[in-house]
This record gives sequence, structure tokens and C-alpha cells, in this order.
Amino acid sequence: MSDITRIDSGTRMSQAVIHNGTVYLAGQVGNPGDSVTDQTKSILSKIEAQLSQAGSDKTKILQAVIWLADMSDFAEMNAVWDAWVEPGHAPARACGEAKLATPEYTVEIIVVAAQ
Repeated sequence: MSDITRIDSGTRMSQAVIHNGTVYLAGQVGNPGDSVTDQTKSILSKIEAQLSQAGSDKTKILQAVIWLADMSDFAEMNAVWDAWVEPGHAPARACGEAKLATPEYTVEIIVVAAQ
């Protein structure tokens, strides 16, 4: 039987789940109403903290899924993302447009990483 560890688990979801050496993070959002740049920076900071708590780091991200409320924000989000990703450690990535939980959220990022 495999080991499963849940981090910051609530009634609806866990912020992270570790299964067989793979870390699955819940979708992360920034501060509602902040700029795309500030929301992206906040999200990436949260991701780093959660990966650290799970025994991983951003160089071990395998996949990222990024949701933007408006694809016209793609370049602004990418400017922050590109500065954050370590050279040689770019994950597989997808980016799309979707309605997020509230109109004040402009970016949501979901990652899967190796532990």
C-alpha cells in the first residue's frame, strides 16, 4: 500500500498531497484585486513555501497549469514566471483562460512536483 500525506487538510481540500514521492499542490491564487504581476508573485511565493513544507522545491516542478481570467494578461504573468523559473528547470506547462472563483482573481497556478 502506498503512503499518502496530506498537508493543511481541511473539509473541502488539502493544500498539498504527497503520494509515492510526487507532490500535488492545490490551485493557488494571490490577493484579490492586486495586479496580475503582484498576484503571480504572491502565488509563486506560496508555491515555494508549500513545496518546501512537502520536502521539495521549485526546481523539481514537473508540471504547471496556469489559468488566467483574461489571456490578454499572458505577457504580464509570463514576465514574472520567466524570472522565477530556474534555468534548465522549466516544467511541462499549460496556460488557458477561465473564470476564476471571483472576478478579483486574475491568475491561478496548479503544480505537480517530485519530492
